[in-house]
Amino acid sequence: MPITVEEKYLSRPTKDSGQGDGTEELLSVELHYVVKGTDNDLLAAQAVRTTAPATHNDLERGEISLEPIGPTQWEATVAYRPPDEEMEEGDWSHSFDTGGGTQHVTQSKETVNKYAPTGKTAPDFKGAVGVTKDGVAGVDITVPVYRFSETHIIANEKVTNAYKGRLFNLTGKTNSEAWNGFAAGEALFLGASGSKRGRGDWEITFNFAASPNKTGLSVGDITGIDKKGWEYLWVLYEEEVDDTAKALVKRPKAVYVEKVYEEDDFAKLDPDWSA
Repeated sequence: MPITVEEKYLSRPTKDSGQGDGTEELLSVELHYVVKGTDNDLLAAQAVRTTAPATHNDLERGEISLEPIGPTQWEATVAYRPPDEEMEEGDWSHSFDTGGGTQHVTQSKETVNKYAPTGKTAPDFKGAVGVTKDGVAGVDITVPVYRFSETHIIANEKVTNAYKGRLFNLTGKTNSEAWNGFAAGEALFLGASGSKRGRGDWEITFNFAASPNKTGLSVGDITGIDKKGWEYLWVLYEEEVDDTAKALVKRPKAVYVEKVYEEDDFAKLDPDWSA
């Protein structure tokens, strides 16, 4: 008994982008068929694949699903989707998130209020957070950290051992010069991962984080503090007498800004860079 494949009358349900401005783009179409003449699902699927067109209105044929509706009959659904666009040499893509990072701080931006028993005055710690007799405990907060990745397609001949070594040496460094819209000191290179696509080019993903530079910061009575994005700021406290509260308190004595990451020229990320 020959195998037959006929498209159903109620076929071709379609989804488009719904722009409503005449620029709608087809997102998916399903073609529905009835297959007769076999109880073998593999033969039924093969017959559908032979009958259903490889493309439909610029959409590519995807998965084929079968459902038995009789002893030798099947209902087949063929899904059509937009074609995958494979990246070629020189192409690149970008992804990002702004989830922020966690930082331990010992100073607040502002003491909004302070309370004490009636007839007494709460000590003024000049913004120090979590002060105890032994020190300043501080608190963990979420701070702006912009994480992003770039995936580049790079020709095989450019991904040399020297270039891989250059990426290795740049990992964990900040940008010494303005780069990709970030001022010097704001971007941190988190490293790269790559894979070779068969015998052809390389697909390499570069990972970064960014934190803004700050100027004119204040800590307690200390003002005019400048700090690059990935420099570390810490506060030295000393004990003073709060005459108003008649108490011994800990207050900022000095502020230190430390360089904890080396810096380098991010132009070296380009495989065509040369010294």
